Amino acid sequence: MTYATDTSALPDRFCPADGTRVAAVSPAWSCPACRGPLDLDFSPTPAPLDKLSGRVNSLWRYAECLPLPAPAISLGEGRTPVVELEGRISAKLDFLMPTLSFKDRGAVMLAALALRLGPDRVIADSSGNAGTAVAAYCARAGLDCTVYVPAGTSPKKLEQIGAHGARVDVVDGDRESAASAARAAADEPGTFYASHVHNPYFLHGTKTYVHELWEDLGGRLPEALVVPVGNGTLLLGAQLAVRELHAAGLIARRPALYAVQSAAVAPLAGAWRAGADDLVGETPMAPTHAEGIAIPRPPRARQILRAVRESGGAFLTVTEEQIASAQADLTGRGLYVESTGVACWAAVREGALDGRTGVVPLCGAGVKTGMAGG
Repeated sequence: MTYATDTSALPDRFCPADGTRVAAVSPAWSCPACRGPLDLDFSPTPAPLDKLSGRVNSLWRYAECLPLPAPAISLGEGRTPVVELEGRISAKLDFLMPTLSFKDRGAVMLAALALRLGPDRVIADSSGNAGTAVAAYCARAGLDCTVYVPAGTSPKKLEQIGAHGARVDVVDGDRESAASAARAAADEPGTFYASHVHNPYFLHGTKTYVHELWEDLGGRLPEALVVPVGNGTLLLGAQLAVRELHAAGLIARRPALYAVQSAAVAPLAGAWRAGADDLVGETPMAPTHAEGIAIPRPPRARQILRAVRESGGAFLTVTEEQIASAQADLTGRGLYVESTGVACWAAVREGALDGRTGVVPLCGAGVKTGMAGG
């Protein structure tokens, strides 16, 4: 396989809704026709298990599956451990990352791409973790960075974003207000919009979560992959990895994808229950401990619903009481995880998988937000 060595060799992007194609070096951050998110025209073949020994101990060991070669800005992201929680359920400790969340997997790809394209500035929008990750990797790459965040973002996350030298623009309103402010600035000349929702490079970073699981489990995957879903970047990344491994004959069956949402803000679960292919009606924003997945209108809703349906999985919702209880339970097991990151354990700890093997991600460290209800 030939890897990209310059911008002319980067894969093109395309709109999954209407097929519109966007050149690799275009500054467009969304489909010019419908303004929807883009996918990457990239179908790699993973290396077999016996070819991975001795490679770099980061997500860049899966080089065949990444649309960019290993950059000089890596912070050693990836290769997080898997530990047993209870019975047939294990957890992947993705809070053990350079910025203490799984978003590093995608952020390093966005920063590496921006470094190649050479913008004057990088902007991002986030409820905290994605913005922190983008800020850190932009600092590593020497890129000017501004992060738009909604009012009410955890002070600890704001401190972490600023510590990396990024400007923090606090937007009055909710998560969607912050995204709207970023999109308004995204078309300014010389701007690279490091959108973890619209830019497909982010998904090709998050998919390494599953490639690591496959390697660490000896060339297999559990029967169920359970992931928290707001904008769906981890779930859609997981779908990409499963597809790649299956197409290469490296797994015999595809695991079911289970998507977990907070019952307080669950637009996708509502659409799922209605049997719909897209969002149904309006979902009002509501307070929830799981702030990182409280997304009333995820732009990739149709893709998320289709991915879960095609995998044979389902949507699960958790209450605020379940989230707080699950966080306390994990703390008692020695794992201090932020409230959003415990949602999956809250969903499956009482048998939702009916005895099947499953893995949940613990996505962010507890020091970012503290204890639910605390």
